Amino acid sequence: MPSIVVLVGNPQPASRTRLVAEEVARQLAQRSGADIEPTIDLADVAGSVFHFPDAEVDALLQRVAAADVLIVASPTYKATYTGLLKSFLDRYGTNALSGVTAVPLLTIGGPAHALAVEHGLRPLLVELGASTPTRGLAFPAGEVDRRAELVAAWLETEGRRLAPALDVARIHA
Repeated sequence: MPSIVVLVGNPQPASRTRLVAEEVARQLAQRSGADIEPTIDLADVAGSVFHFPDAEVDALLQRVAAADVLIVASPTYKATYTGLLKSFLDRYGTNALSGVTAVPLLTIGGPAHALAVEHGLRPLLVELGASTPTRGLAFPAGEVDRRAELVAAWLETEGRRLAPALDVARIHA
C-alpha cells in the first residue's frame, strides 16, 4: 500500500500549515486508498535538528525518504520557507529523496507570496531528488477554515499527476 507522509516546517506546533497539509493527505488517501503515516511536525523536534547525530531526527529523516508521497509544508517566511524546514532538509545529500514524489505547500499571508512555493520550495525538493509533478499549493492562511473546499479544488486539477506515485490508475475527483 502506498504511503503519504506530511512534513511540517512551522516552528509553531499544531499550526494552520499543519491543518492544511493534513487535509491534502486526507483527501489524497480518500481518493487513492493510500495509508497516511503520522505527521512529522518539526516544531516537536526543533531543539534537536542541530544535534548530530540525533536518533529521533534520524528516524524522521528515514520516514521522509521512505514516503511514496511527501507533503512538504511551511508557512511563508521572508518570501520562502522556514529555516527550521531548511535545516531539517539540509541533513540530506543531493538526490537523497529520489523515488519520493513531493507536494510543495506554503501557507501564504497574501497573493504577493503565491510564487514562493514554485521559486523557493520546489527547487529545494528537486535538488534533493524528489519528483514534484504538481503545481505547488500556495494556500491563503486566512482561508484555513475553507481548507477542505480549497484543497478539493486544487486536487481537481493536480491530483491526477500524483496517481503514478500512489499506484492508482487515476485519482477520482
